[in-house]
Amino acid sequence: MARTIFEKHSPGRRGFTLPENDVDYRLDDCLPQKYLREEDVHLPEVSELDVMRHFIELSHRNHFIEKGFYPLGSCTMKYNPKINETLVRNPGFNFLHPHQDEDTVQGALELLYELQRDLAEISGFAQVTLQPVAGAQGEFTGLKIIRAYHESKGNHHKTRIILPDSAHGTNPASVVLTGYDVVEIKSNARGMVDIEALKKAVDENTAGFMLTNPNTLGIFETQIREIAEIIHRVDGLIYMDGANFNALLGIVRPGEIGFDIMHYNLHKTFSTPHGGGGPGSGPIGVRNDLVPFLPTPLIGKKGNQYFLDYGHQKTSFGNVHSFYGNFLVNVRAYIYIKMLGAPGMRRISENAVINANYLMKKLADLFYIPHQDIFCMHEFVASGKWQKEKFGIRTLDIAKRILDKGHHAPTIYFPLIVPEALMIEPTETESKETLDDFINSMREIAAECESNPDIVKQAPLHTPVRRVDDTRAVRELDVKFTW
Repeated sequence: MARTIFEKHSPGRRGFTLPENDVDYRLDDCLPQKYLREEDVHLPEVSELDVMRHFIELSHRNHFIEKGFYPLGSCTMKYNPKINETLVRNPGFNFLHPHQDEDTVQGALELLYELQRDLAEISGFAQVTLQPVAGAQGEFTGLKIIRAYHESKGNHHKTRIILPDSAHGTNPASVVLTGYDVVEIKSNARGMVDIEALKKAVDENTAGFMLTNPNTLGIFETQIREIAEIIHRVDGLIYMDGANFNALLGIVRPGEIGFDIMHYNLHKTFSTPHGGGGPGSGPIGVRNDLVPFLPTPLIGKKGNQYFLDYGHQKTSFGNVHSFYGNFLVNVRAYIYIKMLGAPGMRRISENAVINANYLMKKLADLFYIPHQDIFCMHEFVASGKWQKEKFGIRTLDIAKRILDKGHHAPTIYFPLIVPEALMIEPTETESKETLDDFINSMREIAAECESNPDIVKQAPLHTPVRRVDDTRAVRELDVKFTW
């Protein structure tokens, strides 16, 4: 194991030398005595070269999209073009401040105005707010709009939101956070919404229905118009979780097939940074009569001037962020959309769907794949069910062995409705050669499950850290190096 930066310490070694202090002062004149350190701080004394090697080595221990294949289902871990990163470092973007006068930020306002308009055009909605700074915050915003809509009509009896059992985990959490009750319905044998179960669940207390489309099985829900009719019949609203919008760009506009509200994950579909706790962006699109309930401000345009539009502040449910979203994340999405245009948007989804179906068909004889008779969209769910029944090998073991092959593991044990689930999403940015390499790795693992199950159960064997007790690691987090 490589030495830590503390273990590389050598007394007197320096990576940087500060200029000699020429200011006459006493530290205890600047700070109260109680704040002064009594002992020297133990910091590693290392050269600049050692520091660089240390952090480069650490970075290579992590897995990232530029290092290898990252088929993390539902998360759309695709390659982000580096031109996005180059352009957002422009001082004209970086040195703006949200409190500047509108006349001095016309370029930024124009960009946000066009991004609002482009997202609305792509999805078929009347208006978009860029204010939410995460997908889950987008869900929360959408549900607050549902509540504001019903309260404006005096529908205080509407207390229930219906979800399918394939819903993303954030959906029920967002429902509860906005004060609604969760009603879960089972999926049908085809992995889609069970219409009869939905009809039984809907009543005058139904405020809305949340649905991911394509759903978490990677299947396109084909009954949207019928679902919308059932929900609208009781004056409910139908909400689309747009986490899987990467499969629909340029092909389907959710606002035209019955959805009333939708959130976009810019970090999934529109190639902005993903992971590490942020930054994120979860804009919301709504139909025309829901625009008054959106957070303020929107970006408006009058003549050639762009401005922060607070015109519907009296009807808005309120704000979810102090300023207008994560600006530089939105800039990245804007660049991505403008570079690709409408034809490029469609190619994204076509390639994502082709890649997923290619993988699914190539792995179908090795792993149990429910609903493999249906073409998947951008992802599919396989299962380690056969390996567990025949050889006592769990999906967790398979995922750990995938790490030894140089790939990141897919999402495992989700969705919950598939036992021993492996949720695989290749995205559109991967080549056929990369997909074939992953297929060969999965074939090798499937063969090892039969011929050498112990090596799979002991995996990973070639990673910087071997298998850990995940539960204990969460409960007894230890990130301090003792010197």
